[in-house]
Amino acid sequence: MTVELVWWLLGAALLVYLLTGGADFGGGIWDLLARGPRAQSQRELIARAIAPIWEANHIWLIFVVVLLFTVFPDAWAAISVALHIPLTAALVGIVLRGAAFVFRGYGLQTPTWRSVWGRIFALASLLSPFSLGLAFAALATGDIRWQNGAVQSGFFAGWPTLFAVDVGLMTVALCALLAAVYLAVEADEPLAEDFRHRAFFAQLALGITGTLALWGAAGDAPAFLAAIAGPAGPIAVLAGTMLAGFATLFLLRQRRDRAARVTVAAQAVGVVLGWGFAMEGHLVRPDLTVHTAGAQAATLAPLGPALALGAAVLIPSLWCLYRVFKRR
Repeated sequence: MTVELVWWLLGAALLVYLLTGGADFGGGIWDLLARGPRAQSQRELIARAIAPIWEANHIWLIFVVVLLFTVFPDAWAAISVALHIPLTAALVGIVLRGAAFVFRGYGLQTPTWRSVWGRIFALASLLSPFSLGLAFAALATGDIRWQNGAVQSGFFAGWPTLFAVDVGLMTVALCALLAAVYLAVEADEPLAEDFRHRAFFAQLALGITGTLALWGAAGDAPAFLAAIAGPAGPIAVLAGTMLAGFATLFLLRQRRDRAARVTVAAQAVGVVLGWGFAMEGHLVRPDLTVHTAGAQAATLAPLGPALALGAAVLIPSLWCLYRVFKRR
């Protein structure tokens, strides 16, 4: 097992988490924004879509955390200290949305209290992806400094920036887009048409926030922006992501929801892949790369067999779960 392979495994796990857990966050966002005569039906569809599988999706976030602190302990130390505030906000959101979802669905409260729990679920679903976006943006700014085995830049480096806010909003928009397309597949008319319209708005928001993020990077993350604009790889990924976005809009307009689900997933792949290319092997810019983040040969040697054993248990279990509850 090499550190480069671990880097790719981290990216793959983040992508799967975005495609699954990110869409769950997006469902909560649409629960918050449900309007019109079919608002209650929209919320019921979201609850039915999320309920069977939603907690299982967090296994990928756990995998990322465990792999990070096992293989790259210096990067984990820097991230957990410098980004303590946004990461705590994200975790609070995950816990609150889980508790609120259960209390709203199965609690024996009055309708007023169910409405309160529903609002907590929805707001927490907005908080978590925004906070995670802040954290990922901070890693690219170069403001977090790691020297002499400790963070030197404090708790407010990188994430209270215009670039980070733009990336946080972009993350929210991407999660909402994924959820809207997935729900269009699961719904019958006229609810499917409702979520097609929401997907159009989310796609527009994603384009705007993505453009703002590039603009914000010019001032807050110049090295990251230079990496995007420099080599052919990130530019090609960015162009492919844009094409996938237009394809998603076209397919939704044609009511080909299943095909749109493939192209919107390709958009998510493009975002994660482009981010990985632009980071140029850095876990935390500018001081921690995959080669300087504390990886040890004694840790890397047994990692491959351990991951293979875990995958032999995890992947069939998840396949069975989705096969039973997500045939559509």
